[in-house]
Amino acid sequence: MYENLNQPIVATKEIKLYTGSGNPELAQRIADILHLELSGLKLEKFANGEIYARFEESVRGDEVFIIQSIAGGNINDLLMELLIATDAAHRASAASVTAVIPHYAYARQDRKAASREPITARLVANLLESAGVDRVITLDLHQGQIQGFFDIPVTHLTALDLFGKYYTTMVEEKGWNLDDVVVVSPDAGRAKAAKKLADMLGCSLAIAAKGRPKHNVSQVMAVIGDIKDKICIVNDDMIDTAGTLCGSVTELKKQGAREVYVCATHGIFSGPAIERLQAAPIEEVCVSDAIPCAVANQPGSKIKTISVADELAEAIYKVYTNQPTSTIFGGGGEL
Repeated sequence: MYENLNQPIVATKEIKLYTGSGNPELAQRIADILHLELSGLKLEKFANGEIYARFEESVRGDEVFIIQSIAGGNINDLLMELLIATDAAHRASAASVTAVIPHYAYARQDRKAASREPITARLVANLLESAGVDRVITLDLHQGQIQGFFDIPVTHLTALDLFGKYYTTMVEEKGWNLDDVVVVSPDAGRAKAAKKLADMLGCSLAIAAKGRPKHNVSQVMAVIGDIKDKICIVNDDMIDTAGTLCGSVTELKKQGAREVYVCATHGIFSGPAIERLQAAPIEEVCVSDAIPCAVANQPGSKIKTISVADELAEAIYKVYTNQPTSTIFGGGGEL
């Protein structure tokens, strides 16, 4: 029994940081920046493939942050890990659970493009809320309106500032004339983000007009803007099989582009993506470490990474301390 009942009881909400198996390296970098330990979350599988999760310490009254990138060959298992761990945290009386999702799965299925299709991005949002997620921190959703699929707060961040700094440094190191540099949007839907990157660099913008006859296949029909003898920086939110991207790059080269660089927040790299990128007329592909990539930064590899750990750590800190996140990633967060 509490021995000094005449004194007020001061309750404190401790922060606890956990990781799923989606990107433990990024989670460890975030923990190091915050000077926190990645606490014990036990994840196992039963013989039939069912997932088991248990916290190996008390989370009663704590603010729990679970870091989980949902991408890769076991994408559905990673989603279930997050859902089950969230349920376990709430059943262990956690004060709140924030899902830190550097890559949000199923984001491309955000609308009905044809009859009898699902809106799976909304379904995933419903699953997260049903499991008990109280808040989401995520990075460069395929479409910003996915935030509206949630009835809980969503801190939506963007890596554009990081790419802006990366290519600003490259311009200086290589001595490029900015009149010779153009940021290329791979389609009309990405034009707004590409324009922001072009403004950061102080260069011009071009837009590729294309059609998509089926999933992971596209046809570039024209490029709006001057790319002849230019250094092109193609900016997208994700690279999956790279078929679309390599087709766009080939068309840019046909139309006279001098060099082509590519940047994307999410390097999914499914199937033959790496081989396609290595064979394509691309100087370099820069992605964030939101999704782990074994070949990145290796000798002979065109794949380079920049880390989003600092910004995600800052977002976690500001959410925990009830500070505005609007200054992170160039104002991508909510006030």
